[in-house]
Amino acid sequence: MSKESDMKCILRAAAAISLATGVVVVQATETPALRPVAAVQTPIATQAMMLGAAWSGKRAVSVGANGVVLLSDDQGSTFRQAHQVPVSSTLTSVSFVDAAHGWAVGHWGVVLSSGDGGENWKIQRLSTDEDRPLFAVHFFDSTHGVAVGLWSLVLTTDDGGETWAPQNIAPPPGGKKADLNLLGLFADKQGAIYATAERGQVLRSSDQGHTWTYLDTGYKGSLWAGAALSDGTLLVGGQRGTLLRRNETTQQWQSIDLQSKSSVTAISVHGDDVLVVGLDGLEAQSRDGGRTFSVAIRPSGDSLTAALASDERQWILLSKRGVVGDAK
Repeated sequence: MSKESDMKCILRAAAAISLATGVVVVQATETPALRPVAAVQTPIATQAMMLGAAWSGKRAVSVGANGVVLLSDDQGSTFRQAHQVPVSSTLTSVSFVDAAHGWAVGHWGVVLSSGDGGENWKIQRLSTDEDRPLFAVHFFDSTHGVAVGLWSLVLTTDDGGETWAPQNIAPPPGGKKADLNLLGLFADKQGAIYATAERGQVLRSSDQGHTWTYLDTGYKGSLWAGAALSDGTLLVGGQRGTLLRRNETTQQWQSIDLQSKSSVTAISVHGDDVLVVGLDGLEAQSRDGGRTFSVAIRPSGDSLTAALASDERQWILLSKRGVVGDAK
């Protein structure tokens, strides 16, 4: 399998997963209906492919394949499976606004919400007439949120996820229609939200996802992840070891050489410290706001998929094979 195929397998969460993994067909006299199947409790949950992670207060919450949600109350030293998740389809992203209230999204356009720190979840949205997955979710507060996904799918909510409204966005520069896959979301300190996308595009919204403009990085491949530093600097990463830095003052994009062709899957920021992770065990750390990086490869070669900054300049790492521990 090529690195690009592996990348798509990870961040699109195995799009070829069969219908039976997340929903079942209910026999009826007319049109068959679909209903979700709850995630199975398993002793090997920590080995499930993880795709997204967030802090719920002091609790780490991670989501991934087969509807698995993992929780850690000891800074990532140990994880356990959430008590109840009503779907077993792949979950791709998670966002919490406080220690209790969070949302997760994934295949079949599902949106789940939790009011108890990720222990139990309920379905707020599920579109079983088409598997148009959501790849990322971000909530600004307990009321306002945005989710993005396949073919420029943008959904916003102004009532805590009880209802979701699709937003029409303009085609990218030079394009005839808005059909980019929107692969990641990250926010800055000023309240703007950014979506990383295909064809080197980054979309920006200053009104909580209702309208968007394009930031062309000059890169032509897919951008899978991004992060904003406190000074407004943007970092985005994607295919073949691509890492780009945008200075807030000059608004110019600079390419940073990671000396690797392993695709970047996640970027985590803690103050001026930055961790970039990716396929083949890629770890790149910066102590100067993303200006320079030291690059290391995990001996195991685990394809890393998510990173959470914890205390004392350490990160919790998750991967295609589940929990892998701290950054080296």
